[in-house]
Amino acid sequence: MGFSVGIVGLPNVGKSTLFNALSAQQAEAANYAFCTIDPNVGVVPVPDARLDKLVALYKPTSVLPATVNFVDIAGLVRGAAQGEGKGNAFLSHIRDVDAVVHVVRCFDDDNVVHVEGKVDPLADLATIETELALKDLETLQKRLDRSRRAAKGGAVKEKAEGDILEALIAHLDGGGVVDAAVQAKLEAAPLCRELGLLTAKPAFYVANVDEAQLSEPGPHVKALQDLARSRDAECIVICAAIEAEIMQLPPEERADFLESLSLDRSGLEQVIQVGYRVLDLETYFTAGPKEVRAWTIPKGTLAPQAAGKIHSDFERGFIRAEVCHWEDLVTLGSEAAVKAAGKLGSEGKAYTVRDGDVIHFRFNV
Repeated sequence: MGFSVGIVGLPNVGKSTLFNALSAQQAEAANYAFCTIDPNVGVVPVPDARLDKLVALYKPTSVLPATVNFVDIAGLVRGAAQGEGKGNAFLSHIRDVDAVVHVVRCFDDDNVVHVEGKVDPLADLATIETELALKDLETLQKRLDRSRRAAKGGAVKEKAEGDILEALIAHLDGGGVVDAAVQAKLEAAPLCRELGLLTAKPAFYVANVDEAQLSEPGPHVKALQDLARSRDAECIVICAAIEAEIMQLPPEERADFLESLSLDRSGLEQVIQVGYRVLDLETYFTAGPKEVRAWTIPKGTLAPQAAGKIHSDFERGFIRAEVCHWEDLVTLGSEAAVKAAGKLGSEGKAYTVRDGDVIHFRFNV
């Protein structure tokens, strides 16, 4: 399994168009609010040149790339936290994703209506973030009421929890979001994960532009980029309409089309790469004539836990991991050559898996 990214934003900002392009799905995209009701989910293979080279080397029977689940969450509007536009249902969908990508409209087009009447990326983003914060405040207040009741009975744990909850509420009331820095400062990360706080989700931004702004970003894009930098967040500039065109082309023609637009990567690749960075993930591979497969794990994962991604028995009965780097394997041409060159390691339980490792696990149950 990979990870999931929730695509959020106001109605008519290009979310469903972008979702269709990223996932090659056909979610309904229309020029009116709430054309997306239930979340559309697209399971997308992760483009990875390393995997392709391992496949060329082994010519396996089966190839299993890492995957990303893109979740197209219906457009949120002002008042969503109070149920406007079926907001409560839409907000609940965000709880289930690993990261949030805010799609923000940065193009002017009189033929595409805007729910607020004008294009203002920062105001649009503020509307979404306010609704997420209001929903989090509701969640926190309910938990605080419960903790206070328990604390009256002398429960020490609930008293400490209540202090954290009060600090989180004060922070959100002041217009902040519960990002990683705030969670660390308040020692609130475990509680935030348990409560599924929406503003605690790792987030990044997509500026949806017209074709002209791919080469020359306008003031809307620059304003969003400045905001992202101030938050130490990432902002990607994408033309959802162009991405939709790319996905209509045969795979062998896409690189030339991107080059004609002076683009070195598709929007799909950019979104996936940023998703890996904001979630602090990496990839290792298992490879052989039967199967070549990519596995997504958090950075810093030890070998037994990486083995557990394959099967719990691999972790429980872990003996050792035979490890080489994908580049050495591809360059030298075989596992035997890698071993002869002294580049095949036998690693124990304390080994930290690296991005790009090719691993064969030895276990006994």
